[in-house]
Amino acid sequence: MWLINSSIGRKVVMSVTGVALILFLTFHMSMNIAALFSGEAYNMICEFLGANWYALVATLGLAFLAVVHIVYAFWLTMQNRAARGSERYTVTVRSKKVEWASQNMLVLGIIVLLGLCLHMFNFWYNMMFAELTGITVAHDPADGFAYIQDTFANPVYVVLYIVWLAAIWFHLSHGFWSAMQTFGWNGKVWFNRWKVIGIVYTTLLMLGFLVVVLAFAFNLAPSLNCCY
Repeated sequence: MWLINSSIGRKVVMSVTGVALILFLTFHMSMNIAALFSGEAYNMICEFLGANWYALVATLGLAFLAVVHIVYAFWLTMQNRAARGSERYTVTVRSKKVEWASQNMLVLGIIVLLGLCLHMFNFWYNMMFAELTGITVAHDPADGFAYIQDTFANPVYVVLYIVWLAAIWFHLSHGFWSAMQTFGWNGKVWFNRWKVIGIVYTTLLMLGFLVVVLAFAFNLAPSLNCCY
């Protein structure tokens, strides 16, 4: 099982799961953009993705990918620390060639994980989990638009989400091109190209999420000014 027993195999698992999670984030961002223009359209998507069998299967698959990615991330970090041994304590000056995100991927990953827990509490718990268990929540489990309004009406949540999105940006901006490197798509020409593509893509992705947060925080979303 080289995917488990070798460092290259573990990096491949990290890269594959990471790219899959980026694709999910792309879908999630596109879904959120709909909430900017129509609460009704957004809630139709939420209802479609409610506690239906296909949504449950997708959620379990997504959870599996996330858990594997997190476990392998910690595994590789501990492996790298063990490989460096006492040498990691003797380095006092960081090489200019080493990115800040690369040096702090574990810290960024922890912030991303904590933000994910907050997001799950604000949305998944009140929506899919509430629908599955029948617990009483503030709004109808399919009324995702109401939960967006409630969440971003709270300034504390707005700040926490901005910090979370910034951490995701740093994490993905490094992780994207690092995955391409693991796949072997890192020739002299494409190495810098993948870096640029990764930064542009992750920037647009996070801006999509950020626009939704700020639009609802400052009541600027067009969907707030019309009936839904």
